[in-house]
Amino acid sequence: MVRFVPINTAPREFTPGPISPEEAAAGFRAATKLFTRWELSEAQAAALLDMPKSTYRRWCSAGPGRISRDRGMRLGILLGIHKALRTLFRDPSRGDAWIKKPNDTFGGRSALDLMMNGYITDLMRVRNYLDAELCSSA
Repeated sequence: MVRFVPINTAPREFTPGPISPEEAAAGFRAATKLFTRWELSEAQAAALLDMPKSTYRRWCSAGPGRISRDRGMRLGILLGIHKALRTLFRDPSRGDAWIKKPNDTFGGRSALDLMMNGYITDLMRVRNYLDAELCSSA
């Protein structure tokens, strides 16, 4: 005989805490590897993370400082873009090259050109575009 056990389905309160120093360091390390794959300059990498080039350089040598909510979001979006590209392209180098190729959806500009505007919404636009491509290819 099967006995059912009641499960508490009441919604739990969720209040996200700040990104831990360990999470920040891991996200930043992953992003710097990604920037190397995309062959970005220090200035481009710093702009994508919305930080001065001197801060980016210091973080590369000494590890990231405190990660703001905005910077944590940027790291997450950029890593999501990388994941989507790895899923869409069997050859990782094609995905890495895609970021710099002109795209009609972005008015003939590359995804990198769009993201270099500096707005987090531009990073999200690239991520949303890739997510839509993933859905249409499924």
